[in-house]
Amino acid sequence: MKKALSWLIPVAIGLLLAFGIRFFWLVPVNVSGASMEPNLKNGQHIVAVKTAPVKRYSVIVFDASGVDANAAPKENYVKRVIGLPGDSIRYSKTGKLYVNGKYQAQNYISKYQQQAGTVSSFQNGFNLVSAARQNDWSNKWSLAIGNNRINKVPKNCYFVLGDHRSVSEDSRMYGFVPKSKLVGVVKVGFWKSNHKIINNYQN
Repeated sequence: MKKALSWLIPVAIGLLLAFGIRFFWLVPVNVSGASMEPNLKNGQHIVAVKTAPVKRYSVIVFDASGVDANAAPKENYVKRVIGLPGDSIRYSKTGKLYVNGKYQAQNYISKYQQQAGTVSSFQNGFNLVSAARQNDWSNKWSLAIGNNRINKVPKNCYFVLGDHRSVSEDSRMYGFVPKSKLVGVVKVGFWKSNHKIINNYQN
């Protein structure tokens, strides 16, 4: 009996720790689609950290059901946070991004994706109000933006874009992502060549 317990107890502890880490801290995620290329590729395995703070340019995983009308129940999307609560967003027709009036270089993607890839469907560029009206944002966190004419991300919400802008379905199309839908913040190993672009990009 003692011999059996000597290996059963460590196994049980290990399983409990693994469950605790999975349930309370880490979520394994499989990237689906090309919307975050070239920085995250289709089929790539990543980890989302539930407790990590969301910053501007954080890459996040969120439950897209109820946010994007085309999402399946419990379908997770991976996107990059561009606007935090209270931020104003403006994209010029030449493809320059301004957050709170400050130009953002976006060096994590190509010039094409920064410019034509982002604004090809917006003749004069866009801000939050004009994008909401043009694409008829209809999720409940975004309904008011087209009417109130206030170019700011609402409280407890994020404005997100995919890195592969020319193919990504993101906040340009469906509006804001609420904090309540957040699964976690993506982190990749420090040995990965793109770890700074994913883990801690700064403008």
